Amino acid sequence: MTTRALPSSPPASQGVDASGVHAFLDALDADPAIEPHSLMIMRHGRLVASGWWAPYTAERPHLLYSLSKSFTATAAGLAAAEGLLRLDDPVLSYFPELDADVTDPRSRAMLVRHVASMASGHDAETLDRARALDRDNLVRGFLRLPPDRDPGTVFAYNQPTTYTLAAIVQRVTGQSLTDYLRPRLFDPLGIGEAAWQRDRSGRELGFSGLHATTDAALRLGLLYLQGGVWEGERLLPEAWVAEATRTQIATASGPLTGSDWGQGYGLQFWMSRHGYRGDGAYGQFCLVLPEQDAVIATTAATVEMQKVLDLVWEHLLPAFRPGPLSGAEQADAALAERLAGLALPPAAGKPAPPERTEDWSAVVLTPDDSSPARLRGETSVEVAAGADGALLTLVEDGHRLELRLPRDGWSVAEEPVPTAVSGGWTDAGTLEAEVVFLETPHRLAVTCSLPERTFTAHWRTEPLTPLPLRAMGAPRRSA
Repeated sequence: MTTRALPSSPPASQGVDASGVHAFLDALDADPAIEPHSLMIMRHGRLVASGWWAPYTAERPHLLYSLSKSFTATAAGLAAAEGLLRLDDPVLSYFPELDADVTDPRSRAMLVRHVASMASGHDAETLDRARALDRDNLVRGFLRLPPDRDPGTVFAYNQPTTYTLAAIVQRVTGQSLTDYLRPRLFDPLGIGEAAWQRDRSGRELGFSGLHATTDAALRLGLLYLQGGVWEGERLLPEAWVAEATRTQIATASGPLTGSDWGQGYGLQFWMSRHGYRGDGAYGQFCLVLPEQDAVIATTAATVEMQKVLDLVWEHLLPAFRPGPLSGAEQADAALAERLAGLALPPAAGKPAPPERTEDWSAVVLTPDDSSPARLRGETSVEVAAGADGALLTLVEDGHRLELRLPRDGWSVAEEPVPTAVSGGWTDAGTLEAEVVFLETPHRLAVTCSLPERTFTAHWRTEPLTPLPLRAMGAPRRSA
């Protein structure tokens, strides 16, 4: 949890029309391709709206995916302010032990600025190719992969660039990103729990893997909106904020043209049709809108990320008015009530088998070969049914994840990883469950067939990094 609350006020007092927020919520609810998890809106330094769709809650960290990159950039900015790195230094100068391995002149000419702005000269993602060159040292694999063009001349969304920037920060500071950011960013901003996934070398990824609350993303955006100043104290140099949030490299080419991904790229921030943003896969957003003096943070599970931004521009942007709104007390109260009651609908199904409960009392199911997405390793599902519902146990390589199906709503468990489950019997021979991994955007749909003694499982949104089920949470959970 955060260490202190953000100042708040009714939306109308900050010139925010509650009807626009209602329209945005209506649009999210109406679109089956978008599963919202949280929404927070700040205007003029005041929190005017916030809500979480149960079973997601405010205090839980959420996997931010590539929104992690903006936190990595902030760490780089802090290190630059301390004189530990410079944007115009060659990347290779921070890894002298690789000098003999990196012979391509373009790789040797690559600057910190280039990796910070996704402008390494490669014309496509290099993650798999860099890993193939060196599984144990991604920086070495990346620098051994010759750029296609001169650094600084072409944009490509490219995870090893951010990984390399993060590796530089971790090297020059002698600390992990989270340890370095704790006294310099997290504590001053009032950000509580945060944890970062690491790779096999022990480095925090930088380009992804940060688990933090929606509130943490909102506070980061507010820091940038305020030019690097927080509660009267300068945390980030104003010059760094300006560099990070202006176009460093053009992105308007091919399918990106005209979209919010075609507006240019800064230092681990995207330029938008309005303002700028950090964003992560499946709808993790921190939108900074300087013209409106506003910040919007969301978490979600959707592949339709442009659609989420379109809805923000359609409904929320016009809700920001020039001055306070009068006579809006009832509208503000109605919005607060709606936000407090947000919830994802539970899965359909009856709480007990429609016929013989004893047929389901101790069933072991094996994977159906036609399952759209197989779990990792040797898997099975055990069902122990009774009049009050069922205990569904997912067994993966001998590790057990026990899930109690509730009579209605969601049943939340904390160990071995935070989950929420809902579901039930859709007919006498079929049990269906939805398993939400509460520290991620992901949910697993499981269907059990009694006649076939098999189960199928598929992800509603596929995790970008395959992990065992017991590790589908913040690193503190999976340690």
